[in-house]
Amino acid sequence: MAYRKAARNAHPDHGGDPEVFRQVTLAYEILIDPKRRAEYDRRYASGATGRTSPSPTQRPDYGGAGAPGWEARTSPGVRRPNAPRNTAGDAPVYVPPFDDPHEVPLLSKGDAALQIHGIPRKRGIFGAEARIQREMRTVQLISRQILTAIPSARLINGLRSPSDDSHIDHALLAGYRLALIGSMLLPKGAYAWDGVALKHGGRSVPPPQLELIVRHTQEIFPELNVTAWVVVHSPDGNPHEPVIDHYRSRTDGAMGSVQIVNASGLARGLKQFLSSGPVPNTVVVPVLARLLRGMH
Repeated sequence: MAYRKAARNAHPDHGGDPEVFRQVTLAYEILIDPKRRAEYDRRYASGATGRTSPSPTQRPDYGGAGAPGWEARTSPGVRRPNAPRNTAGDAPVYVPPFDDPHEVPLLSKGDAALQIHGIPRKRGIFGAEARIQREMRTVQLISRQILTAIPSARLINGLRSPSDDSHIDHALLAGYRLALIGSMLLPKGAYAWDGVALKHGGRSVPPPQLELIVRHTQEIFPELNVTAWVVVHSPDGNPHEPVIDHYRSRTDGAMGSVQIVNASGLARGLKQFLSSGPVPNTVVVPVLARLLRGMH
């Protein structure tokens, strides 16, 4: 609980200090990994000299790019001269780096370099083909529109829900932002989403229930900014159909934690969400490793 509170308070998306967030995240990564914690304890007990031993609140200098504290400042409020400005289109930077001899890699570099993990799988006997069809549309959309524009983005298909034994169709990670994505296939027409119900022709069309999953995933990964999206595909593949009008909830005026969009809206929204996060060209290896362990 202490880590979750500290990580949320320090996260750059919530106005926190990137350097403090970097230190908090490193401490947690060391403490939850038995091998890295044992290595830290060994170095601390032996008083190793030479290279400064990494402590739970001190990450080695990775040369500037990638880690949340890359924008080191020479004085308060002043950016270091000639400091790199990472963008989503830059080449991926792995944190921690694979060439650091003091780090125990949680994934192979080859696995971490893959942009797509897993495929939509047949689940149950009713509607399985329709489910695979709509999920494959989402995979193709993300592959063409997002992964080519954001090289650090990692798409994981078929995750177990942390709330129950259900599935999360897709999870898309880039930097310290995570989007959980559900897929639907609905007839063309006009739909309305008020943050609570999706309606068409006066009837309610239940979307995947992702609110609780977002909340539980956020608790598991307090260092991330977690959101959820439901993409509604049109039968003819038109990315601008169906049309979805958005209305604020009549109860509290909020749209909730889930965005419901058509294919065009998903591509546009995900690019904006992922690219505007802190160090969007970073692949956070411990987070990716934990997500991959949660695949069905």
